[in-house]
This record gives sequence, structure tokens and C-alpha cells, in this order.
Amino acid sequence: MFFAKSAGSQEWKAVASAIKTLVEEATFEIGPEGLVFRAMDPSHIALVDLNWPNSAWEKYSVDKATKFTVRVEDFVKLISRTDAKDSIEIASGEDDAITLRIMNGYKREFKIHLIETTPGTAPLPKLDFDVKFSMAKNVFEKVLGDISVVADQVMVSSLKEGVSFSGKSDTGAGTIQLDKGGAELLELDVKQEAKAAYNIDYVLNISKAVGSAADVVALEYASKKPCRLEFRLNEQGARIHFYLAPRISEN
Repeated sequence: MFFAKSAGSQEWKAVASAIKTLVEEATFEIGPEGLVFRAMDPSHIALVDLNWPNSAWEKYSVDKATKFTVRVEDFVKLISRTDAKDSIEIASGEDDAITLRIMNGYKREFKIHLIETTPGTAPLPKLDFDVKFSMAKNVFEKVLGDISVVADQVMVSSLKEGVSFSGKSDTGAGTIQLDKGGAELLELDVKQEAKAAYNIDYVLNISKAVGSAADVVALEYASKKPCRLEFRLNEQGARIHFYLAPRISEN
């Protein structure tokens, strides 16, 4: 048996939307330490890793570790019906369903039928990052949107002085430079200069899916290696990590 209650709906909306960008079925693992979800998209290009610790819930109790699997489309439909101030309770119910309660004066209760699944949890890649920077999520999305006008992949190049985003195609080319100490870069840590290209659609879609639950995005990467994006969903430690494989580029 398990019971978890969030004070608002923003975190759940971010989780549901982020998962929807990659997979059609979602297996959540519930344990004494919190809720975990991890899955890779069918093309093995991207991986999403959610960690929602027990301390980040308004109420949380688990008798023993368990798992449940839902169709993401069904889950998203219910979560999308919530308002920002709605509290959400999720609890184990019958063997083939979980109960979802949405409350803010106006109370609703739904049962979601579970589905069977066999795949295990996707392993996390073992990576050493050379660069970490953070910026406001709306600025990050604006940068990617600007580069997407001329390219479908973005080259991220980092020096100790700043970070540049560039792209080129038959249409043309574009470059955006963000300097360390400037208003756009909230943090920049460069152990070693790095350069790598990533698919813009994947990165932009996951960032937009997180929505207003996170204001800041942190990106870590190394040359020609996967990157990791971090979105913190609340101050108590709930977060989404998004890993993306690099693209081969001549930029």
C-alpha cells in the first residue's frame, strides 16, 4: 500500500508532460525514499530520470516498495484537468488500478487501470561532465528557438569566458553568444573547453513540457558526449534529469 499527496499540481503536470514526449507507457517505482521514474525513448536517443523524494511531498507513506504502470496518454488526460492550486492524492487501490483524488474545495476521484509491463528500469549513463551552466528556462527556450530557424541541431561551445549556441544548414547560419557574468548566464563552470551538437527538437520539447514547474534549467556536457538537463520541480528536491545523445555535426 502507498499514499502520496502533493500540495499543488504543477509538479505532476511537468512530470506527465515530460514523460509523454518520450514514451507511451510509464512505470513508476514507489519506495520508502520516494517516487522514481526512468525510461528511454524507443530510438535510444533520450532518457528521462525523475526523482521525487519523500520529503518533497505534503504527505507520503509506503508499506513496501512497489511499482505501477499506466498508459501515459490516460494519465496525462487526468492530470491536465487539474488547476495549479489543486492538491493531488495518489494511492494504491484495487490490484489493477490506482486512485487519483483532485481537491481544492471541488473534489474529484478517478481510478486509473494499470497495465502489465516487462521491461526493467533503464540504466543511467556513466558520464563525466566538463561544463555546467544554468540559465532561465525562458531564455534557454528562446535561444533554441532562434537557432531552430536555421538548423535542426544546435552546437554548444563553452569557454571559460562564456557559452555560444550555433547552427547551420542550407537555409543559413546563426550564432548566439552568452558571456559569463551576463544576465543570461546564471552559472558557468568550465573544467575543460567543450563542444557538442544536440537535436533541437528533443531539447526544446522537453523544456517546454516541464512548463512553469521549473524556472531554471541546468545543462552539463562534455565534447561529443551526451548532455544532462536538470529541471528542479520544487525547493524540497523533486527534479527531472533529461539525458540526450549527441549528434554528429560538422559545425
